[in-house]
Amino acid sequence: MKVGVFTPLLSQLSLDDVLKKLATYEIRTVELGTGNYPGGAHASLSMLEDKAALDRFKSTLADHGVSISALSCHGNSLHPDKAQREAAVKVSRDTILLAEKLGVKTVVDFSGCPGDSPASTAPNWVTCPWPPEFLKVLDWQWNEVVAPFWIEHAKFAADHGVRIAVEMHPGFVAYSPETLLKLRAIAGPNVGCNYDPSHMFWQNIDPVAAIRVLGDAIFHVHAKDTQIYTANLPKTGVLDTKPYTDECNRSWIFRTCGYGHGAEWWKEFVSTLRMFGYDDVLSIEHEDSLLSPEEGLSKAAKFLNEIVIQEQPAAAWWV
Repeated sequence: MKVGVFTPLLSQLSLDDVLKKLATYEIRTVELGTGNYPGGAHASLSMLEDKAALDRFKSTLADHGVSISALSCHGNSLHPDKAQREAAVKVSRDTILLAEKLGVKTVVDFSGCPGDSPASTAPNWVTCPWPPEFLKVLDWQWNEVVAPFWIEHAKFAADHGVRIAVEMHPGFVAYSPETLLKLRAIAGPNVGCNYDPSHMFWQNIDPVAAIRVLGDAIFHVHAKDTQIYTANLPKTGVLDTKPYTDECNRSWIFRTCGYGHGAEWWKEFVSTLRMFGYDDVLSIEHEDSLLSPEEGLSKAAKFLNEIVIQEQPAAAWWV
């Protein structure tokens, strides 16, 4: 297993400068955004039509000895607004085509969320089964919107030798192990997850236990932590809509690795991932509002590098 970085936290830097900086943290693997919510500062989709730019991009990575763990285009390809939906779908499909050209096997995305009817203009995330019209909305979403899109989209990715890692995120239809596996059962084994433990923590899902549920559906992993504020939890609950920057009043916030849970927890997380077949990249994602990107990156890299080194399997004496 190795440590990588999801680079939007360094979007103000050129790709060359990003790779130089990451080398100081002994990091040689990157996850690059291509558009939609992450933006595309370091992997422009225009390279699909510009071979010279694509060749320069490949040369830059090769010169630094850096590999790509995934291309990421987190968006809402099920958005009820036609213009927003079509824009998100185009970025997602073009990202798959770029991944094919680069030999990158994994594209990270969201599952998306439709509205509550064909006339909707905004997404509607259903979170409870009552009043009864909520379940009718949920059935309509999955049967009429989610399934048709994802069956076709998964096939498109598979036809281009790429798999899709859906990040389980509240606000979208696949937000938990159960809903992710439901989506996978519909779309097929070419759809799995980008596993971000921070999104499990605040839903009161044990991220280590959930690895056993997800198994080989884990295609890629984000390294991000969450801190729960028990003083606010009785008042707010976990469905907290206050801004992430209102740290004093929220029931939880995203934290840099090690600031929500210590090394012992992260060692168990890494070990359990390996136990269930994932021995690839831990991609640092910085969304800690209490630390600057520079602080968050440096602390997470040091913290995780020590854990990954300590957790490397030794050769068995009996072999």
